[in-house]
Amino acid sequence: MCWLCDLKTPSSSSATSGEHRWNARRGFLLAAGATAAGSALAQVDVGSASSMRNLVPAETLENSARQQYSQVLADARAQGALAPEGHPQLQRLHTIAKRLIPHTAQWNPRAREWKWQVNLIGSKQLNAWCMPGGKIAFYTGILDQLQLTDDEAAMIMGHEMAHALREHARERMAKSKVTGVGLSIASQLLGLGALGDAAANMGTQLLSLKYSRDDETEADLVGLEIAVRAGYRPEASVALWKKMQAASGGNNNASFLSTHPSGANRIQELEANLPKVQHLYEQAAQR
Repeated sequence: MCWLCDLKTPSSSSATSGEHRWNARRGFLLAAGATAAGSALAQVDVGSASSMRNLVPAETLENSARQQYSQVLADARAQGALAPEGHPQLQRLHTIAKRLIPHTAQWNPRAREWKWQVNLIGSKQLNAWCMPGGKIAFYTGILDQLQLTDDEAAMIMGHEMAHALREHARERMAKSKVTGVGLSIASQLLGLGALGDAAANMGTQLLSLKYSRDDETEADLVGLEIAVRAGYRPEASVALWKKMQAASGGNNNASFLSTHPSGANRIQELEANLPKVQHLYEQAAQR
């Protein structure tokens, strides 16, 4: 999975007694009914989403994601690591999410029906992720250790949202299951039986799916455009990945860096797309 969102089941080490201890709280809900601002065409070019995803029922996968997300929050709450409603870093994330969400439906109409959630988990891990259906979590380590500005945090959130919007987990699972259980695509189109059952029983598989290089590029560019349309500086995407690149040098708490290291080509791709979205930022700044 993306090295920003290397979804792994939180262990007891992710919220040790030496870290912040927080009281339990209910998940932050953001209604996804907000209409996407404007009808402008996408400025970044990522092509069409893979048709392979259609082999897995979206509703079934999103229901599995809700269950797994609830378990992650329950585990964090039990460890006293789930941020309370009034936590300033959580409020900061809520503000960013409220600005980004109205620009998500352009990339996936289903996002209008999602009940977006944003939670903050106390952990030294440099990590953030978004499950299918808009279930987002940030770890305090990525905010604090990288000293993220709001613009940079928005780029991370946009990137993670993009994985959900482009349904990369749904696509990865379809490809994996079709290959792994030897099912023909033709038979699945007729029934979906085995893949539908697999989606319903994914459990912690959602926390271990690996995204491809192409998926990562899509998430970088789609996330960039979402954040820029929300009024966040496009240059922050490059600054963010430079910080990530620097963090890859021996940070033991950045487990995602080992599987998806940052690189110059990633930064170059973003730099090449900055002119495509600059006018969107200028328009957003005028609102």
